[in-house]
Amino acid sequence: MHAVPLLDSSANDSPAEAPLRDLRRVAIHPDHWYPLAWSREVKRGKAHGVRFAGEPIVLVRTESGSVFALEDRCAHRQVPLHEGVVAGESIRCCYHGWTYDCTGSCIDVPYLGRERLPNGVRAYPCREAEGLIFVFPGSAVLADETPLPALGSVADKAYKTRRFGREVKCHYSFMHENLMDMNHQFLHRRQMGQMRARSLGRRRGDGWVEVDYTFSREEGKQPVGEALVFGSGKGGGQNNKDVMTVRTSYPYQTLQIRTAEGTLVMDLWIVYVPLDAEQRTNRTFGLLSIKKPGIPGALDLAWPLLVWFTERIFKEDREIVEMEQAAHDAQGADWNHEVFPVINELRDLLRQNGGAETPRAA
Repeated sequence: MHAVPLLDSSANDSPAEAPLRDLRRVAIHPDHWYPLAWSREVKRGKAHGVRFAGEPIVLVRTESGSVFALEDRCAHRQVPLHEGVVAGESIRCCYHGWTYDCTGSCIDVPYLGRERLPNGVRAYPCREAEGLIFVFPGSAVLADETPLPALGSVADKAYKTRRFGREVKCHYSFMHENLMDMNHQFLHRRQMGQMRARSLGRRRGDGWVEVDYTFSREEGKQPVGEALVFGSGKGGGQNNKDVMTVRTSYPYQTLQIRTAEGTLVMDLWIVYVPLDAEQRTNRTFGLLSIKKPGIPGALDLAWPLLVWFTERIFKEDREIVEMEQAAHDAQGADWNHEVFPVINELRDLLRQNGGAETPRAA
């Protein structure tokens, strides 16, 4: 992919042209791999119901431990298959016992026999990686051509990873903007003191946009939890030499922190999966990897404090994006006056790569 040269990030840049459609109604594009559950949520020999943009999907872990995904309805009376019974490598509807295999084919109707089998249900490409169950909700023909996303440093033993996420009541685009725009540090003043972000510049390519930041502390002392996540050295109001890079590579986001020597000390991978048809609620799936220090076990001992600190930060972010969604819905349109150039580029990226517009809420 070819990157656009580094651009000056001053606030005097001309904002992007006004959008032709409301970004908050642009559906996420289905032709990508999306995690719909954590592996731990789908037990062996059990079925688990999930949703993607209003579509009900059942995840089935067979007796052998493999996982497959079908539309969550029986072709007979439309009752949810996740209420059914896993039988070996298939699932039986709880109502009349119609049985489906991993391809969605109906392979048995107890009272008809196998000679007169009806049509089956839709099957979704499904893969499992690093504790996540991914489904490809779009065109199945594209699934084999589309690799799973790179999941940061989760597989590297030099890092310890926290898996986190929950439902957030907003359109996924608000989530992208929140993480990309580090100028909102005032929101976290109670957790981190007064921090100032400085944008070093931004880059853009085919399907992605990213921005670099450094930070300086203007007031307060560095909390221990922040030191665990971001590394020490931001105290005393001095400019920090570490560089944070935030990137949206549609539809995923990453946030990485590197020291002045280039060592990757923090690596976040995150995605926001719409749950409802109007895409006003999403479920986040995040992998936060922290480089282990030289002292064995030190990060393990400090881990509960890191979890506590990050949860407080995420809570503030969740509350503010839900406020943004509420304002949008009350106004009936996107009234945002955006002045930060990288956010305008991000908004363009999300529009260009997204799907059709969702219907307006009643």
